[in-house]
Amino acid sequence: MQLSFTIKDKWKLCTIATIFCCLILIIFLNQSNKNVSFSNNMLPLAPLLESQAPLSSIVAQLPRPSCPPPSATSVITKNLDPFNFTSISTTVEQQPNTTLLSQRDKLNVSVYNLKKPIIMKTNIAGQECDMFDGRWVYKPKEKPKYNSIKCPFIEEKMNCRKNGRPDFEYEKWRWEARDCKIPLFDGRDMLERLRNKRVIIVGDSLNRNMWESLSCLLYSSIHRSRVEVRAKFRDYKVLKAKDYNTTVEFHWSPFLVDFDTNHKSGKKVLVLDKLSSNSKLWQGADVMVFNSGHWWTHRGKFKAWDFFQYKGQLLEKMKIQLAYDRGMRTWEKWIKDNVDPKKTIVFFRSISANHNVGKRWCYNSTQPIMDDSYQNPFPKLMVYIIERLIEGMSKSNVKYLNITKLSQYRNDAHPSVYGNGKWKIYTTKYKRFLPSNADCSHWCLPGLPDTWNRLLYASLFYI
Repeated sequence: MQLSFTIKDKWKLCTIATIFCCLILIIFLNQSNKNVSFSNNMLPLAPLLESQAPLSSIVAQLPRPSCPPPSATSVITKNLDPFNFTSISTTVEQQPNTTLLSQRDKLNVSVYNLKKPIIMKTNIAGQECDMFDGRWVYKPKEKPKYNSIKCPFIEEKMNCRKNGRPDFEYEKWRWEARDCKIPLFDGRDMLERLRNKRVIIVGDSLNRNMWESLSCLLYSSIHRSRVEVRAKFRDYKVLKAKDYNTTVEFHWSPFLVDFDTNHKSGKKVLVLDKLSSNSKLWQGADVMVFNSGHWWTHRGKFKAWDFFQYKGQLLEKMKIQLAYDRGMRTWEKWIKDNVDPKKTIVFFRSISANHNVGKRWCYNSTQPIMDDSYQNPFPKLMVYIIERLIEGMSKSNVKYLNITKLSQYRNDAHPSVYGNGKWKIYTTKYKRFLPSNADCSHWCLPGLPDTWNRLLYASLFYI
């Protein structure tokens, strides 16, 4: 009996000791993870390089903000909460003229209701619908409205046919809204309606992708001798239809706010409370189409800036959502102060999906994603930031060209390795480098951006 009693006591003691050790381990893990940052949980991809600038690509997905994490992981995810706009890392290298932004200097950012996305109700031919909510329908007899070989505006990396892409099925899909019929694009009609008007498209290389598409659509609608074109430079391009006195311009500004590469600190600085230096060229336009998003998500060697600047102070680190919110509010203020809503219509084109990761990688994709539940991994909170901002700009006549959903299904429409004529070398000799040479951010032309411009056309004249 004495031996049995001793063994039981030992088992109880072992059980208590085990529980105590587990508690110590949990406390230790909690402490060791307190400094985990948002950026450490983003997996940088290796996008195809553009001349003098990184490709407009995005990083791997964030924790979904609309889905609360299970309690078992709450210790880790608590410090990664994308809603925490006021948590700013203040680890800054000691540089001349560099100061810290006070933790007390916090931006008053509202809490976004992520459960209620913006629904863009429109009225087309007496039918109320959301033309951005629909499906892709295969049209075997569908033909592009222009020949990519003959259109002089298309950059090499978007000219998939010229570069030797062997399949053209991606050109035969048409976007159809669920509850109404979207008008087809009519270049001559658009030019007539834009007679004596000026259109500007401002943003990153994806908005340049959109400008090239629109220019080709218009160029193919009239005699080429009646068109003047300046498209040699990356930063500024313009098409003028002489008989209509209509100009369509592209202005390079991937952040919309000022990106100072000659800052007195010797660093490349993204100035969040000052608009882009070329913004003076935007004024006076009748139609404005803006975008910004992808360049904010670049990481590692593809990140463009060294420091942020806000209220005259430099910071090396800041939550990207907070920086993006501040930058877009600077753009919002410029719109309110400089744009007459009675004269000018402003659009913000939403985030264009990329397909750099997972099973939806664009390489060798020849069919759209048909799964309605598919969600692209672009940081959701950044999408909601701009949506809520636009929602509050109705008095400024700002509209949201919401191409995100329709784009996220089109993993088949990217240039992939057909972004240049040397694709055969990449797919044979350098096959192991494919992840860094498959362009899954931009779009082939003719292709998806033609649909964006069709929706722009409908939004301008049929709503």
